[in-house]
Amino acid sequence: MATDQISEEKHLKKMKAVKEKQDQKIAAAKEERGVSILLAGPGKGKSSSAFGMLARSLGHGHKVAVVQFLKGAMSTGEEKFFNSHENVHWFTMGDGFTWETQNRQNDIDSAEKAWKKAEELLADDSYQLVILDEITYMFKYQYLELQPTLDALKNRPRDMNVVLTGRGPKQELIDAVDTYSMILAEKHAFKDGVKAQAGIEW
Repeated sequence: MATDQISEEKHLKKMKAVKEKQDQKIAAAKEERGVSILLAGPGKGKSSSAFGMLARSLGHGHKVAVVQFLKGAMSTGEEKFFNSHENVHWFTMGDGFTWETQNRQNDIDSAEKAWKKAEELLADDSYQLVILDEITYMFKYQYLELQPTLDALKNRPRDMNVVLTGRGPKQELIDAVDTYSMILAEKHAFKDGVKAQAGIEW
């Protein structure tokens, strides 16, 4: 019993110290504005995380927009679910994954069309959240110039949140965003021969 009591006392002391530090951090964060978030890396979950934030935004009554740069040739669960919501504007602009299209000029044309829509959305202050899904590939494959995206992020409405996803982000993009998360691929069922499945991969 005495050992349990000492353990509880130590725990309470530790948690009190943790709370004090956390309260100080919360008190120091005074700026109110939208943020830019980059979710990148070889691991699974980048788009899934972005659409989780989409659901959160809708829960607060926000108006949101999604531009998908690569997934135009397939119907995804997230598009089916969110596209029917009155506060969601969904634009699937690609022709599919680049290894499927086999046509670089068509891919460039699709990327430019998608960016034109994205640029329009990033200037519209009626949106609280804009998601640019798989956009980093456009810079990696040199389908789009990076600078217009950097400019649009910098000049967007103050309260707008933006989420960008994809692999292999340019360092300039990493430097430009407020939050950057690298999602690693420690293990994946597909590498062991398990088929991609609806509800998990798309």
